[in-house]
Amino acid sequence: MSTEKKFWVEKLAEEVREKFKVSLYRTENGVGASGIPHIGSISDAVRSYGVKLALEEFGLKAEHIAFSDDKDGLRKVPHGFPEELKNHIGKPVTSVPDPFRCHESYGDHMSSMLLDALDTFGIEYKFMSGTRVYKSGLLNPQIHAILVNAKKVGEIILEVTGQEKYTRVLPYLPVCANCGRIYTTEAVSYDPNTRSVEYVCVGGEIAGKWYEGCGFKGERKISEGEGKLVWKSEFAARWAALGINFEAYGKELTDSVATNDRICREVLRVEPPVHTRYELFLNKQGKKLSKSAGELITHTEWLKYGSPQSLLLLMFKRFEGAREVGLEDIPIYMNEYDVLEEIYFGKRRLEDKSELVDKISLYRYSNLLRIPPKPTLHPPYNLVVYLCRIAPKENTVEYVLNKLADYGYKPLDDYERNDLLKRINYAMNWARDFETISVEVTLDEEERALVKSVAQLLLEQTNEEGYQAVVYQVAKQKGVEPKRVFRALYKALLGQESGPRFSSYVSAMGKQNVVERLVKAAEDSKTTTSSSS
Repeated sequence: MSTEKKFWVEKLAEEVREKFKVSLYRTENGVGASGIPHIGSISDAVRSYGVKLALEEFGLKAEHIAFSDDKDGLRKVPHGFPEELKNHIGKPVTSVPDPFRCHESYGDHMSSMLLDALDTFGIEYKFMSGTRVYKSGLLNPQIHAILVNAKKVGEIILEVTGQEKYTRVLPYLPVCANCGRIYTTEAVSYDPNTRSVEYVCVGGEIAGKWYEGCGFKGERKISEGEGKLVWKSEFAARWAALGINFEAYGKELTDSVATNDRICREVLRVEPPVHTRYELFLNKQGKKLSKSAGELITHTEWLKYGSPQSLLLLMFKRFEGAREVGLEDIPIYMNEYDVLEEIYFGKRRLEDKSELVDKISLYRYSNLLRIPPKPTLHPPYNLVVYLCRIAPKENTVEYVLNKLADYGYKPLDDYERNDLLKRINYAMNWARDFETISVEVTLDEEERALVKSVAQLLLEQTNEEGYQAVVYQVAKQKGVEPKRVFRALYKALLGQESGPRFSSYVSAMGKQNVVERLVKAAEDSKTTTSSSS
């Protein structure tokens, strides 16, 4: 294996290449069809797609499969959805009517929402519906092998997870021919000659609540596609049937993946794919993003305030470890992407070669290896928000464009102008919907002291004349040039060393907001040992 420094996506791709010698490599992600897709579920696809791109970078042929789990049953009614869906709890989501009447089923509606997100980002994939895959018989050889070896499968599940259930019943869920539910049935026997499963609709616990079965006893042939393997064996069947070489998984699926790996090797006699485990995105309260409870951030919400590249940056920046994320973080990722672009195009230098490789790779994958022809103007997001706030409502865009030109951000061609217009639109939305803005700041000790002093004195002022005078007062007290104080303030507020007139900025953003931002910057900023030049 090469010892050359590699980005994490490339390391995983290299592991896949070394483990499998095939003509076509396949990466996969599951498409949840039970609720609204959020940035956590989208990141599953994005990161696996990154491995596919890295394999192609190695000169290999690869494709990405987006597999919809739409044979799964409906467990909960997602937040904000019609209560009538409660009547369909436990039924396969593709058997549930679409409450919005724009797709064939609820499951199709939900799958389409994630596929729309993938299309928005330009992710190329082969879509596979679980319902249609089961109907087509593609998994039949694997289902047969698992049911014939159900005793062995049950033992594996027990050894890995401690769950005894599948030592008593088969790891297969028939759809009840009477009530239509899939989570209330138990498969009691399998006839390998007719390839039929006998079942009883006894009832089951769904999302923590018990649902009585209808008592129906029936039989389902696996060729009908009216049933599915339980998760603790289905992944193995999919990996084997589709020839999957890489699939990441969330922390909550650790036991399921370990179980399926063993079933792959010991029952299906197929080597399972390379995996890597990622942790979840959390909300700002440290809770898991939840589809059903409405505690989520959708890609549509993010793209209202930030670019697709800023969201891809969030997903590719780090793979391991849980991260708290909120819409309020968008300015930080917009600014970080700008820095990456400057590094990639050589407009910003990095002495650390290892860090340089990471930053360049992160920029490349944030663009899905489709590198822009040249860097954009990218004025600081915070500055554009400020200009949107002070702009006249009837002529906001032209006002902001003219002001940015005054600051040196004048587009030279349509490419630069179109990119600038997108950024102004993001900032206009932010200025309308949010009061404050977040930036990552690096201040030295002197700058921190200057910023704190300005924040303290600013509280006593009531007008723009007073706001501006504070800067000169602090400069005199500390024995430094006023420009030194202004530079520290702009770094704390805008993430850059210059900006609009300080007093006007305070008026537009609100004195209290500015004071809180300055205090936070002084307390939380990364420190340096020497002054910035």
